[in-house]
Amino acid sequence: MRILIVKTSSMGDVVHALPAVSDMLRALPGLQVDWLVEAPFAAIPGLHPGVRRVLPLAWRKWRKSLGQPATRAAIVLLRTELRRERYDLVLDLQGLLKSVLWGLQARGPLVGYGFSSAREPAAALFYRQRADVPRSLQAVERNRRLAAAHLGYAMPASAPDFGIAAPAGGWAAPGPSAALIPCASRPEKLWPEDRWIAVGQRLRGAGLTPVLVWGSDDERQRAERIAAGCGGVVPPFLSVADTAAVLGRARQIVGLDTGFSHLGAAFGAPTIGIYCDHAPGLAGITGPGPVASLGGKGQVPALAEVLALLERHLGASAG
Repeated sequence: MRILIVKTSSMGDVVHALPAVSDMLRALPGLQVDWLVEAPFAAIPGLHPGVRRVLPLAWRKWRKSLGQPATRAAIVLLRTELRRERYDLVLDLQGLLKSVLWGLQARGPLVGYGFSSAREPAAALFYRQRADVPRSLQAVERNRRLAAAHLGYAMPASAPDFGIAAPAGGWAAPGPSAALIPCASRPEKLWPEDRWIAVGQRLRGAGLTPVLVWGSDDERQRAERIAAGCGGVVPPFLSVADTAAVLGRARQIVGLDTGFSHLGAAFGAPTIGIYCDHAPGLAGITGPGPVASLGGKGQVPALAEVLALLERHLGASAG
């Protein structure tokens, strides 16, 4: 049996879909799983040994230049890849019109959420089969329940198994390390730099080198200021796969509401998520290790709150 998963973005959403793959493979031995995903996040499903083929999509880039010959040629090439094999099921875990658009390009019945549970209800018009999954459930559980409903097995009672191990990577901090992720897509998500410095200093005191994760020039400058204040290190620009290696080696992660925080937690590292712009709600930090999500809309976490939780994590690790 062949199945194509459509879960294209964002990074955290892609991470949250990984346990559904682990469930499928346990319930249906021999299942072949392919995954359609935005190109910047293609390394993430590739970490799961049960994913046979990753099909990178560049829709975020292509939609800005649909009239260009190079864009049209790239779209045709991806469509050819999607239609190279017939799938027994094309499972849309995203529930958006854009995911429907691409799911329909594959050869196989497209299935997904019901009208009341799809993120964009109009997407349900295009599914061959629909399954209602309460929108009040945490994101990981929603993915697991939708997969179980369409593939015909009972929803497992076990904890989510992300099924991934960190790659080796090409860059590593000297000695034991912790990862700080102080950068986010919007300024409303940021946490004050002096608080990051205090967290980094505490990690230094615990014998861990703070590694500051960044992805743009502005983020690099922010990371360098924080590193200078706490004795941390700022790596060169890293790919998603190399950043995953850094997170996989970290003994503690403290990060904003961003995809890398979710990825680090999926590896099992103790992780503290800092939410400054909205409540963690249904997309809080989830993983097999000690995890916590602090803050919410209009509730910027206090430094003392983060440090108290960090002490518990460090104490548990030492024990």
